[in-house]
Amino acid sequence: MILCDGEILKFINSGEIVIEPFDKNCLGCNSYDVHLGKKLALYKDKVLDARKHNEVEYFEIPEEGYVLEPDKFYLGVTEEYTESHVHVPFLEGKSSVGRLGIDIHATAGKGDVGFCNYWTLEISVKQPVRVYPGMPIGQLIFFKVEGDVLTPYTAKSSAKYTAKNDGPVESMMYKNRF
Repeated sequence: MILCDGEILKFINSGEIVIEPFDKNCLGCNSYDVHLGKKLALYKDKVLDARKHNEVEYFEIPEEGYVLEPDKFYLGVTEEYTESHVHVPFLEGKSSVGRLGIDIHATAGKGDVGFCNYWTLEISVKQPVRVYPGMPIGQLIFFKVEGDVLTPYTAKSSAKYTAKNDGPVESMMYKNRF
């Protein structure tokens, strides 16, 4: 079951969902709009290796915007810090963003119960497009969980993205054993 606006507000008021900064105008009938943060990152190496730490270079989007190119893969971040203690958060792109040819996640649209952080965006574009800090970029949808969660995300020994970070976070796949 997807939470409606009234339920999202109820859980924000109880502290079971946290969105900072929160703007009631960003609350839709069953989602909350999130915005593109100022920081982007690009991987330094042309070839990425799943078994090693692939380093990134960070830069800020200027107020006049930044043109994303189709031959590059960008890591971005939401302006909003979120916590979801009893619901599963999903991040989806806004239709207006998709109609500009911008994909905001390659695979990681679902958060886990217990996820407490900014959202790293996995951004690719179909053609050059100028983006701006603070522009609406996606929407969070919250799903009700049936049953008891045995291990929230922050308690998992394999959780790699728990450090609070207001910038894009590169892949930590290298921390897995394979």
